[in-house]
Amino acid sequence: MIKYQMVDLVGQYKKIKPEVDEAIIEIMNNASFINGPAVRQFQENLQNYLNVKHVIPCANGTDALQVALIALGLQPGDEVITTSFTFIATAEVIALLKLTPVLVDVDPETFNITSEAIENAVTPKTKAIIPVHLFGQCADMHNIRQVAKKHNLFVVEDTAQAIGADYTCYQSGNTKKAGTIGDIGCTSFFPSKNLGAFGDGGAIFTNDDELAAQMRVVVNHGMTVRYYHDYIGVNSRLDSMQAAILDIKLKHLGEYTKARQEAAAYYNRAFAGNPKIQTPVTADFTTHVFHQYTLVLKGVDREGLMAHLAEKGIASAVYYPVPLHMQKAYIDPRYNEGDFPVTEMLSKSVLSLPIHTELTPEIQKEITDALLEYVNS
Repeated sequence: MIKYQMVDLVGQYKKIKPEVDEAIIEIMNNASFINGPAVRQFQENLQNYLNVKHVIPCANGTDALQVALIALGLQPGDEVITTSFTFIATAEVIALLKLTPVLVDVDPETFNITSEAIENAVTPKTKAIIPVHLFGQCADMHNIRQVAKKHNLFVVEDTAQAIGADYTCYQSGNTKKAGTIGDIGCTSFFPSKNLGAFGDGGAIFTNDDELAAQMRVVVNHGMTVRYYHDYIGVNSRLDSMQAAILDIKLKHLGEYTKARQEAAAYYNRAFAGNPKIQTPVTADFTTHVFHQYTLVLKGVDREGLMAHLAEKGIASAVYYPVPLHMQKAYIDPRYNEGDFPVTEMLSKSVLSLPIHTELTPEIQKEITDALLEYVNS
């Protein structure tokens, strides 16, 4: 039986239970289930937190990416560059809109897409870049934006794993929140995210007034006035209960981030100097909010280690065991096994450990002792 899960949402809920229960009961009493005051309040508070002009709530993070690409007016066959080492949703929305996903390799230390890889993948058909801020830290947005500016490309940030991370431009010294640096930022509020709902949810961010107006229309069936549809849109709304829960959690996001960072620091100390373990590397231009704490194993039987941890009641996970360019649904003659050596190496050697707001040093000692027992045996 697993004692220590990857996340502890029950423990987190218990700490904010009175606030959450009161908010849900209020919505049930006033029946403002769709586009109610709670949605508007959360939207405004998230705008203030991110210091961004516009937040457009939506139904989930995948919809957020899809709506962003629709709003940019891209046409079938246009190319969108993204990473092969990410969750499928990033490429999924590109393909669903009949755009062409162009996949590239990642940095071996941060696991994020690089400006050099993007530059090498640009063609006359390229129209946009989707950098994924993987596992909780920002990609190198200054240099990515430089490539985008050079080739007149849109930048859509996938910040589903990095909400709350701070990016500091090493040219200007200005600091911005992940998701507010490119043309559009997209996030997910899936329950296990750092800012997670009690169901599905997502949001889109932008400082561009025209794009914001367009996306607000797209998420609501393409309507500008009720029953008048000027655009082809989708039905993608964040319901009031989820908004109310997220608004409560948003107030605690700073402490949630600190707890994850402290847990990561404990792991780092425990594994320091072990030649079989590469601990997470944080780039000097970003903070890391540790949506995942991911090791790279060197000469360790990963499946054997996971079985050993499970016997001790400890969960572990692999994000992601199959790169996008090797997924059956995305097989493409442009890509072959071996084309993305870093991504393929990571898929075979990464392992993520429990990291969440409810970890204690006592729990982490059990986890690290169990892992080192196997690795050092």
